[in-house]
Amino acid sequence: MLNIGDRAPSFTLKDKNGTDVSLSDFIGKRIVLYFYPKDNTPGCTRQACAFAGAYEEFQKRGVEVIGISRDGIASHVKFAEKYNLPFVLLSDPNLEAIGAYGVWQEKKLYGKVRFGVVRTTFIIDENGIIEKIMPKVKPDTNAEEILEFL
Repeated sequence: MLNIGDRAPSFTLKDKNGTDVSLSDFIGKRIVLYFYPKDNTPGCTRQACAFAGAYEEFQKRGVEVIGISRDGIASHVKFAEKYNLPFVLLSDPNLEAIGAYGVWQEKKLYGKVRFGVVRTTFIIDENGIIEKIMPKVKPDTNAEEILEFL
């Protein structure tokens, strides 16, 4: 379990263009790192669109937004194009970052128990230290809550 004050686990994942993106690429910038279950699902779409709508505010504050899910590169391309998402989406099919950040957890849905990504947001400071953890966030208010925190 990660805690506030911990060094954020490093990772290198592919973005929607197939380019390697590492957490270390963003040293010197604050990061909103959000994990979500699946592209093009209602909650994940609302969350991504809220981040897109607030993206200019994040940029004014020098904050990068990065979304991570298990979806593949092709899915991220379609998702980003369909909703005009201006921020980085990373593909984590092998649970490299998802596992390291502890967001792969048991979930109950319609009485069935399975494992999946629990919607969670981390705010990471310029030195790679976790400054806020927001577990089980609501898709519609997550971006706004982060801006209030910042």
